[in-house]
Amino acid sequence: MFNRFLASIGIGSAKIDTLLEKARYSPGEEVRGIVRIQGGNVEQRIETIQLSVMTEYIRESNDNKYTQHGQVGRFHVSAPFTLQPGENRDVPFSFRLPHQTPLTIGRTPVWVKTELDIKGGVDPTDNDRIEVVPTAPINTVLEAVNLLGFRLRKAECEYSSRLGRGMPFIQELEFVPTTEFRGRLDELEVMFYPSDNELELVLQIDRRARGLSSFFAEAMDMDESFVRVRFTNAELAGGPNAIARQLSDTIARYA
Repeated sequence: MFNRFLASIGIGSAKIDTLLEKARYSPGEEVRGIVRIQGGNVEQRIETIQLSVMTEYIRESNDNKYTQHGQVGRFHVSAPFTLQPGENRDVPFSFRLPHQTPLTIGRTPVWVKTELDIKGGVDPTDNDRIEVVPTAPINTVLEAVNLLGFRLRKAECEYSSRLGRGMPFIQELEFVPTTEFRGRLDELEVMFYPSDNELELVLQIDRRARGLSSFFAEAMDMDESFVRVRFTNAELAGGPNAIARQLSDTIARYA
């Protein structure tokens, strides 16, 4: 009885360790691995094993910025079962990394959080960092932006219920112009919305103040344009140079 009480408060309870097949993934790729469970001192009822893809985002309140954890996706990978004292059990899993998983560029972390839902007890957890790299379509766009002379200055997830599309945040990649658009733009922010058949972008084009009217527009945040651009997989297969020409024409209309 005493051991059961200790397990209910997390002492002598089951322990978990998640082992991923690899540490680097692209959005949309299948993630496979096992959850290794070691039984505690008493029999415990495991309601489910849950895996969550997590990241961090910046939120601003009263002119202060603070960091919050954000969930990108959540997956149940086990039906209920009873874990015997001292039992070792491996539970295999697989899930698709959500398309909207942020890239681990700059200081953006992404990790897989494992939770063991124990009936009447403290739920043990395990966190495993992963690297999230661009898909081929995203990489094509990044190369196109580079061809236009934009240099990546910052990449972070920021709170935005409007742009997050079901999530409370969106990852923004902030570029500064060095050649073609230097002197015309202060910066270009790019947000990605991938899917199986196309890649949608939202471009935030921040014009540089030129003249008194532009100065007042900048002061009132009226110098920014949000532009939606879609590229099909067929268009992206044309390579970075073709995408760069389309992006250049689009940006020039608002610069």
